[in-house]
Amino acid sequence: MTTLADLELDPHPALAAVRPVGWVDALQGWVVTSRTLALAVLRDPETFTVDDPRFSTAQVVGPSMLSLDGSAHTTHRAPFESPFGLAETRRRFTQPVEQTVADLVTALRATAAVPGLHGHPERRSADLRTTLAGPLSVAVVAYSLGLPQASAATVLDWYTAISDSVTGVAAGRAVTPEGAAAFAELHKHVASGIESDGLLSTAAHDLTIDQVVANAAVLMFGGIETTEGMITNALWHLLTHPDQLALVRADPTLLPNALEESLRLEPAAAVVDRYATRDIELADAHIRRGDLVVVSLAGAGRDPEIFTDPDIFDVRRTNARRHLAFASGPHICLGMHLTRLETQTAVAAVLDLPDLQLQPDSPAPRGLVFRKVPALNVAWKG
Repeated sequence: MTTLADLELDPHPALAAVRPVGWVDALQGWVVTSRTLALAVLRDPETFTVDDPRFSTAQVVGPSMLSLDGSAHTTHRAPFESPFGLAETRRRFTQPVEQTVADLVTALRATAAVPGLHGHPERRSADLRTTLAGPLSVAVVAYSLGLPQASAATVLDWYTAISDSVTGVAAGRAVTPEGAAAFAELHKHVASGIESDGLLSTAAHDLTIDQVVANAAVLMFGGIETTEGMITNALWHLLTHPDQLALVRADPTLLPNALEESLRLEPAAAVVDRYATRDIELADAHIRRGDLVVVSLAGAGRDPEIFTDPDIFDVRRTNARRHLAFASGPHICLGMHLTRLETQTAVAAVLDLPDLQLQPDSPAPRGLVFRKVPALNVAWKG
């Protein structure tokens, strides 16, 4: 029987076994792994809603655009939407992202070198999750929302506690004291930003302070999680597939597609929850009103009806962008263009490090709700 540990470490065999949709005891819900059915669920909020007391993120941060549907969802999302369109993202964020990445990579290159042995050149090493992907995502989210300054380490501590709490709630556990305390600190931090002349203060014209804070928390949470996971998973895929990395090095125009292929195989957000508002059949599944319906974005990305050799990492895959890593429908990821910009900029800069290699102790992606490498330990010539 599939356990939560199985789903956290390597869910893909279990997801394939229940495709297109099946009941998973460990989650006490239906899991949708067909891309076609996943789209049908995500685009039908009247039948498959997020607006349910069991929704895990809402239990930690309160009602937000992530946990509401219909007119309430529109009200919460609208003040934040226009700044994150494709053209506006490129205009507002290209220079700040490039500068932040340059600063972080400069700091990486200055890390202490380990002397080489037997005539080999000295090498430098770092965990790129904590030294690059995390700080970049925190800095850009804070900049995008106009938040007051807080150290990357502090925001990452809040984020980790909230993320762990959301994951625990999804697995049937209670909100952790650490998650609640972190959100309380985040609430004070975000509330202070409402007084500035930026996105948060604009949103406060239409929403209450608690609503602004909840939505800002969701954007911070999603922006950090999605970006950190997308960067680290993409680098992990490239560094564990030397043949594919060689193709990207020989033809850098393949990099954007390589990032989409990584998203297909291991989306940073692996699942999204919905709740059935009426009895309905999906394929051969008889779903009852109130049932939990888990849309597996990871499963949809490996649907063999859509993707040939779905478990293979292929940077030249022609339909890689058909993944659902950013979901679909009214809850499609608000910051997907910004996340792509950050990831492409960061990965391109990292691949310029000479003789870049993954350290043997660097783990594979893992996680029940959010899947990424816990550490991306690399070394390069100093």
